Amino acid sequence: MTRYGLIGPTYPYRGGIAHYTTLLAEELRQEDEVLLISFSQQYPHWLFPGRSDRDPSERPLRTDAEYLLNPLNPLSWWRTLRRLRQWQPDVVIIPWWVLFWAPVWAVLGQGIKRLPSRPKLLFICHNVLPHEQGNLRFLLPYLTRMALAAGDGYVVHAQADGAMLQQLLPDAGFLVTPHPTYAALGKSSASEMPVSVPDDCPLVLFVGFVRPYKGLDVLLEAMALVLKNRQLHLLVAGEFWQGTEMYREQIARLGIGGAVTLLDAYLPDEALAACIQRADVVALPYRSATQSGIIQAAFGQGKPVITTAVGGLAEVVEHEETGLVVPPENAAALAAAIERFFAENLGPTFAQKIVEGNGRFSWQQLIITLQQLANR
Repeated sequence: MTRYGLIGPTYPYRGGIAHYTTLLAEELRQEDEVLLISFSQQYPHWLFPGRSDRDPSERPLRTDAEYLLNPLNPLSWWRTLRRLRQWQPDVVIIPWWVLFWAPVWAVLGQGIKRLPSRPKLLFICHNVLPHEQGNLRFLLPYLTRMALAAGDGYVVHAQADGAMLQQLLPDAGFLVTPHPTYAALGKSSASEMPVSVPDDCPLVLFVGFVRPYKGLDVLLEAMALVLKNRQLHLLVAGEFWQGTEMYREQIARLGIGGAVTLLDAYLPDEALAACIQRADVVALPYRSATQSGIIQAAFGQGKPVITTAVGGLAEVVEHEETGLVVPPENAAALAAAIERFFAENLGPTFAQKIVEGNGRFSWQQLIITLQQLANR
């Protein structure tokens, strides 16, 4: 039996990384012992552009955790190391997804390597570098190397992220494994949609935080092309981090207001499950990406995906098997894929392939990968 120390967000914090950490802890606990250390505070308000970082779900994913770590309080870093010393883990796992955590992980990483139990330190890299790099672009390599330097092994969910990691840390030992499924979200499904959409036409779903790199503007241009020949409805459901005004102006300019519903709100688990269940296809027209929990939320409920060939998305969505993959920032190609999906009634065939192939997205596969790294 292995003793794991796992550090990361869990309930009451919201979002894909919190879901991921929670589900990983639960899966590890099937056969091993796990100490999950989470946050007494996650982000300062000024840094988090969303309305809240708390999960509003009625039946959230939950697991046992100790809330010790505050990124703004170095004393809490010491308390975390002291608790790990008491726990004497064989392996410590830390997620890496945003530069804000670089100082904390750098200090904890060095402290973990000095623990008496000499644990292996593994990082799960959700994003080696951020999607939107802004004014810190010149600091990104330095901060990332600082945060990850103490690791003994690294998990990435896309070959592109592995290549990026190797550029930053040439000696890093990493393994690539697919992002596991979020099928568990379907267990808390709701019978009603969080917003009304037409019942008499197919539904395309864009879901998750709305940020420029996700390409919603490209999808709106594509919808305008598709609607010339086919009746469809687009539901955009998620929190708009930079407001809805520019998208509403685009919708008005394109004349597609009657075929688009914008829901500017973070979706609780029940609402997310209801939206995916109602949709015919989930669209991810991203300009850049590493991997996506939205794909695994869709696949977890057997829903096909139309996405772009960026990052690791095409490694997960098999073109013409479980969805369609098109070039990024190409509204005409995206429109053609949406038109083809419905004209050829590809949904049932793709859904069957998704169900047949979901084994490769199991949490057990991730655990096997972690064990392989820990045993090197």
